[in-house]
Amino acid sequence: MFARAFYKLRYEENMDASDAHVSKPSSKKNRGTSLLDSGEDFEVLDEEDIDDDPPPLEDAGGGKGKNRNEAEKKSSDTDSDLSCQVDEWLDVLGNDQLKKKVVKAGKGRDTRPQKGQNVKIHLKTYLKDGTLVEEQSDLSFTLGDGDVIQALDLTVQLMEMEEKVLIQTDAKYAFGARGSLEPVVPPNAPLSLEVELLEATDAPDLELLSPAEKIALASHKRERGNVHYQRGDYTFAVNSYSIALQITESSSKVDISAEEENELMDVKVKCLNNMAASQLKLDHYDAALKSCVLALAHQPDNIKALFRMGKVLALQGEYPEAIQTLKRALKLEPSNKTIHTELSKLVKKHSEQRGAEQAMYKKMLGNPTSSSSTQKHRAKSSWGLSWKWLFGATAVAIGGVALSVVIAARN
Repeated sequence: MFARAFYKLRYEENMDASDAHVSKPSSKKNRGTSLLDSGEDFEVLDEEDIDDDPPPLEDAGGGKGKNRNEAEKKSSDTDSDLSCQVDEWLDVLGNDQLKKKVVKAGKGRDTRPQKGQNVKIHLKTYLKDGTLVEEQSDLSFTLGDGDVIQALDLTVQLMEMEEKVLIQTDAKYAFGARGSLEPVVPPNAPLSLEVELLEATDAPDLELLSPAEKIALASHKRERGNVHYQRGDYTFAVNSYSIALQITESSSKVDISAEEENELMDVKVKCLNNMAASQLKLDHYDAALKSCVLALAHQPDNIKALFRMGKVLALQGEYPEAIQTLKRALKLEPSNKTIHTELSKLVKKHSEQRGAEQAMYKKMLGNPTSSSSTQKHRAKSSWGLSWKWLFGATAVAIGGVALSVVIAARN
């Protein structure tokens, strides 16, 4: 999460009333496309409570004229404070990369939208050189869901109803290092935004949505996750897919047909597959494996789920299980070259691993084949030696007996 930014507005005294007027920024910006470049989670905190009321005047006594002068001075100071509040740049995150400036006051802090509400804004997007990239008169999105660039998600939460602000954002909170094709924003382009908060309403009750509305909403969140994935923002992609899954899994008080139920299940499985792909990119192997298992529980022959499950198992070192999973996927789609390639690499790795393991075992236990041969040779040699001694002893004994017979015969 981003570090908590503590900030307060400073009020300069004795400002001229003319300083209260703010012209359009000369540095405006090109269009912006995708979402959050950073993969970090973020948390937006409300500003500290600021006492907007001017401090009470001290009772200095004196006549009517003096009191009148002091009252006029108080009124002048109050106008100056309000003007400064409108003109002051607010460093939203405390890193000077995302700043907000009020040019038209809103209806009060209690009108600020809450995370999870649907908001509608009027948006103008400019490049730093002042080029107008895009204008949207009624852009609607769910606050905090990652439906828009991060700069908007962070700053609109700090706006009051009917408030109009200027926003200066680094590319990190806009379209990042890749830029955007629609709208056209160059890579690493800082942007200037003009935003007016028009409306904020509570999100609809998912239980009361019709099946068609639920399918459309879940598909929209999934597509937003795809945008994040294509931009390399895998953490935000997982967040969008998770929101889409919550929609597909929500209970319903509205009748749903078998066809609509199958369509909703199809969206759910797609979300699980895409989430597994994002989790693989983040090296979250256990989470990716769980996503694959859930997808296969609904569609056992889903080739994408089988393929990603095989990859996860391989990365976890479970080569036999990974090979069996990929063989199952290949059986369902024999012409798939990607599965062929992955399976071939995996079989080769597994063979190399087995060879390395056998070599290690031989090194640890010695060479059992050589040892056995040596023992057999020794045993054989030992038996041969024994028979030789036995034969010799027998020959000597027989010779002795024969000699004794000859000597006795002579006598």
